Amino acid sequence: MPYPYSDPIILRFITLGVATLSIMLLPGIDGAAATSKRGDDPHSSFKLVMSIAESLPQSKSTDPVKNTPLDNDGKVCATSWNHSVSGDNNPTADPRVSPHLPLPGSATRSESRDFSLNWLTGLATFSQMSSTLANQTKLSHLTCPVGYSLCLAFQPLLQNGLTTIVDDVTTLLLSQAFADSTSNLNPRATAARVPVIMYHDILPQKEVFFDVTPDELERHFQLIQDQGLTPITLDQLIAHLKTAIPLPEKPVLLTFDDGYSGHYQYVFPLLKKYQFPAVFSIFTDKVDGKIIGRSTVTWNQLKDMVASPFVTIASHSVSHFSNLTQLSDQRLRVELTESKRLLEGNLGIPIRYFTYPEGHYDQRVANAVRAAGYYAALTMSDTDEKFAGQSESLLAIARFGQSRLEEVIKDAWGGPPLPKWFSSFDFNSPVQKNTITFEQIPLILLTGGRPVTIHGDTRYQVADLLNITNAVAGVDGGFFSLEFLDSNVMIGPVLSQNHGTFFPGGNKDVERIAGRPLVLINPDAVTFVPFKPQRHNTLEGLRESFPGVTDAFVAAAWLVKQGQSQDRKSFGNLFDFDAARHRAFWGINQLGQPVVGVSTEPVDSITLGEILLKAGLRDAVMLDSGASTSLAFQGESMVGYTPRPVPHVVALLPPQTPCLRVDPKLTMPRKGE
Repeated sequence: MPYPYSDPIILRFITLGVATLSIMLLPGIDGAAATSKRGDDPHSSFKLVMSIAESLPQSKSTDPVKNTPLDNDGKVCATSWNHSVSGDNNPTADPRVSPHLPLPGSATRSESRDFSLNWLTGLATFSQMSSTLANQTKLSHLTCPVGYSLCLAFQPLLQNGLTTIVDDVTTLLLSQAFADSTSNLNPRATAARVPVIMYHDILPQKEVFFDVTPDELERHFQLIQDQGLTPITLDQLIAHLKTAIPLPEKPVLLTFDDGYSGHYQYVFPLLKKYQFPAVFSIFTDKVDGKIIGRSTVTWNQLKDMVASPFVTIASHSVSHFSNLTQLSDQRLRVELTESKRLLEGNLGIPIRYFTYPEGHYDQRVANAVRAAGYYAALTMSDTDEKFAGQSESLLAIARFGQSRLEEVIKDAWGGPPLPKWFSSFDFNSPVQKNTITFEQIPLILLTGGRPVTIHGDTRYQVADLLNITNAVAGVDGGFFSLEFLDSNVMIGPVLSQNHGTFFPGGNKDVERIAGRPLVLINPDAVTFVPFKPQRHNTLEGLRESFPGVTDAFVAAAWLVKQGQSQDRKSFGNLFDFDAARHRAFWGINQLGQPVVGVSTEPVDSITLGEILLKAGLRDAVMLDSGASTSLAFQGESMVGYTPRPVPHVVALLPPQTPCLRVDPKLTMPRKGE
C-alpha cells in the first residue's frame, strides 16, 4: 500500500507548520545558515520559515529528458574508455545520516525542552490527522512513553538544522505512527548491528581480568575514531529500536557499570576530549557509602557529570543484589523504585533507564522494571553476547564485553533507511558493500552509484565483464537462452547502454513472460512496470513508457513492490519460486539508491522479499538465480563458488560518472532471434 498523505500541497503545509513550531518552541535550534538564539532577531524565525518553504519539493521542470546519456562536458557518451575509472569508490558514511552532536549545555535535561518536544509531536500529529486524507492512517500511539521515543528521534534532526527537519519530519511521524506501544523492537530495527560495549572499573593497575587501564581506554577511543564509528547516546538507540529511524552509518554505544571513581577521574575527561557520549549505571548504596568495597564516584562528581551532554545516568538498583530474580516482589520493587527516586532527587534529572546487576532478569523482573517507570534496560551475558537489534526487547538490550570491541565494531551498521513519502532517486552516493543476516539468511548488498546494464557478446563471469568497463559493482541480470553454450540471446526485449541497440524478444517468449517486471532505466530514474508484449517489445514503446530510457530488460518477478513484499500468488507459474535456491536481485532502497545483491544461502522467493523489505528496499526484482547467481565488487567475485557465466549484468557506476565506458574488445552483441 502506498504511503498516505502523498499530496505535495498537503505535505508542504504540514512540514512548513512543523518547522515553524520547531523554531518558535525549541530554544537553541540552529537554522540552516543561522546560529543566533531565538529572540536575538524578532524576524529570524520568519526568515528561516521562508527559507524552508523554498527548500520544500517543487513541481518538476517540464524540460524534456535527454534520451542519450551525456558525459561531464555535455557530449554524448562514447562506448570505449581508456581504463581510467572516474568517481570515488571508497565506502563512506551515508551523507544523509549526520553524526550525533550533543545538544548545547543542559538543554537535554530541561523540562521545558521535553514539554516543547512533546507538544510539537502532538501538534504535528494533529496537523496530519486534520488533513483531508486523515482516514488513510491511524496515529494512535503518540502518548508517552512512545511519544517520548519520537521526541528522542527528533533530537538528531534538531541538532543539524531546519533543512534536515523539513526533509525528514514527515518520515519520523510515519515511523512513529506504526511504532509498537509495547517494549517490542521495531522489526526494521533488527536489521541494524549496533554494538553496546560494557566496561567496569578503569584504574591504573588492574585487579581483575575485565578491568581496563586509562591508557587502554584511550586506545579504545582512538580505535573507535580511526575506524570511523560514531558513539551514540542511549536515547538515540532507544528511538532507533522503537521506530527504526536510522542511526549513523557505524554506531556504537559505550556503557560503564557500577560507579567507580575512575569513571569520573579517567573516563569523563576522555569523553570530553573525544566528544563521545556514554552511559553510567549507578547503584545508590555505593554512592551513599552503605556498601564498602572498591572506589566509588560521589554525588558531587555525578552532578558535575550530568551537567555534560555526554553523560546519561541509568539506575543499577539500590544494593546491586547479584540476581534480582531471587528477590520477593516487595524487595524487587524497592530496588527499582528507590534507586530511581534517589538518583532523580540528588541529580535533578529524570532516570529513564535501568541496568540489571550481573545481567540477571526474567519476565517478572522485566515487568517490574517497566512498572517502576523505566523505558528500557540493559543486560549482559557471558555466553550469549549480541548486537542491540538482536535483543529480546527494550527491557533486555544486549551488550558486548569491552574485550570484544575490536572484533564487533568491524560489523557495526546503523540500519536501513526509513520509507520516504516523496519517491526520489539518489545516483550520487558512493558504492558500498554491506553484509546483513535476516532469519539466518545472509545477504550481500552493494548500494549506491548509478545503475546501468551490460549486454555482452557472449557469456562472462560477472567480475570479468565488469573489469572491461568502468562499472565497480554488478550482479547477474536477466534470463537468457540456454540453447547454445555461448548464447547471449535474452528472454524478452533488451536494451543496454554499452551498445545502445534494442533487441526485441522472440515471439515464442514474450507472451510467456507477460506481466513480469519490465525494468526501465534512464539517467535520472528507474521504474518497474508489468511487461506488456504489444506495447513494450519495440523501442518506440519503451520510449513512450519511459522517456530517455537507456536500459531495459525483463526480470523474473517482483520481490518487493511499492513498499510491499509479494505473496505466493504474485509469482504465478514461475519455476521453483518457492524452492530454496541462491538468489540474485536488484532494486531501489528507501533513499532512492540502487541496490544489487545476492543471498549466500538458499532461500525461497517469498522469504527473500520479506527480508529485502526489512533491509530497506522499496522496490526489488528477482534476477536470474540458481547456478547463475553471481555478484562482483571492485573486480572480485563476492560468492564462494564459480557460477555459470552470463551475458547480461546489472551494474553500478561510481557516483558522478554519467557514462558506461566499455573496452573496445567487448564487441556488439549478436542479434537475438
